[in-house]
Amino acid sequence: MALEFSQESEARVKEVLDEYYNVESTVIPVLFIAADQFGAIDGEVCVLVAKRLGLDRMHVETVASFYTMVPKKPQGRYHIQVCRTLSCAMAGAPRLADHLHRKLGVEPGEITADGKFSYEEVECLAMCGTAPAMIVNKTNYENLTPEKIDQILDRLE
Repeated sequence: MALEFSQESEARVKEVLDEYYNVESTVIPVLFIAADQFGAIDGEVCVLVAKRLGLDRMHVETVASFYTMVPKKPQGRYHIQVCRTLSCAMAGAPRLADHLHRKLGVEPGEITADGKFSYEEVECLAMCGTAPAMIVNKTNYENLTPEKIDQILDRLE
């Protein structure tokens, strides 16, 4: 049986389509809606999004695979993305990723046993001037240290 958007998701898709002047601009917001409903974006979800938007499946898959903020597999309630690109790496990102690994007790791409946290190392979060940086869900954090990360995570508990 083919996937379908729920009534709630379909209503959100219609809002997005009304908001944007061309359908190509709606791919990322609609992928976010799909991720909210299905938990992650895989090939089957890309087919659904492509059909709903009247776009080529390959276009949707290309967009989904390019952007790190589009979840490709299930994530914790709080998904942490640590930038590992040159600016962040030189400012200490490897130390931050190692700190998260020890603190959360999971490898990049894994989810904590309670389902609360997941993390991954990603390329460029476009915050080079305030490196090292990370995103938790859709909130940016910059100029990080292990201590700042602990404070951020404690607020999420």
